[in-house]
Amino acid sequence: MDFLMAIGQYEFLQKALFTSVVVGLICGVIGSFIILRGMSLMGDAISHAVLPGVALSYAFGINFFVGAVLTGVLTAVGIGYVSQNSRIKNDTAIGILFTSAFAIGIIMVTMLQSSTDLYHILFGNVLAVRSSDMWVTVGIGVIVIVTVYAFFKELLLTSFDPIIAAAYGLRNNLIHYLLMTLLTMVTVASLQTVGIVLVVAMLITPAATAYLLTDRLSIMIFLAGGFGMLSSVIGLYFSFTYNLASGATIVVVATVLFFLAFLFSRKHGVVWKSIRARQKRFELLN
Repeated sequence: MDFLMAIGQYEFLQKALFTSVVVGLICGVIGSFIILRGMSLMGDAISHAVLPGVALSYAFGINFFVGAVLTGVLTAVGIGYVSQNSRIKNDTAIGILFTSAFAIGIIMVTMLQSSTDLYHILFGNVLAVRSSDMWVTVGIGVIVIVTVYAFFKELLLTSFDPIIAAAYGLRNNLIHYLLMTLLTMVTVASLQTVGIVLVVAMLITPAATAYLLTDRLSIMIFLAGGFGMLSSVIGLYFSFTYNLASGATIVVVATVLFFLAFLFSRKHGVVWKSIRARQKRFELLN
């Protein structure tokens, strides 16, 4: 059946498309700051650290959003505390805490024997999204966009130069934990679409693609959100048409867009760099 006809006919596909587009947008927006701050590993850590909270939420019959956000924020605070109060560096603290949290989450899922489907948590299943999940995702999307708009200058300054930000009286730690909270919320919103294992790809890849195309943060955010939404739509099309895993297909599409930018970006693409280098050599020889 044609994809467009199926969208008009099936409610589950409408929910899947709407949810995945919102997830693509907010992953691109938050991913832009994660890229600029060199915190790609933190995105991976938070995405894995929410698993214990998800397992506990299912076990106690509450919305998984509550437990996931709590464990995600606690892990971010724990990573900061360990790295600031020991000889352990930030990347080492991330490696220790996120793998520990992930392992505890897997044990909880197996021990509690709840109705939690570990495969869907790890890899997502956007075609099974419920109305409540869709509206939670929309709510998170609104909170993320409004917060980024309200604190854009603070996020911009602390991302590029924390020392000058401190000189202007900004509290870098508060902005850092605000960003970690938003990152955790976006991660939770992405669980249904791409799952814990692949969410970091949606956080990083569209933002990295945009980073190759512009040097301005505001344009980068718009491009990253656009690439995230485009990846979601194209990925869902291929997933539905060829019966492929939806989350993995969305991530593959995002990766293809990245390599197109890597090759053909006007300023940073390897193809144009090669052409400019040849032109320069030709000018020097003549």
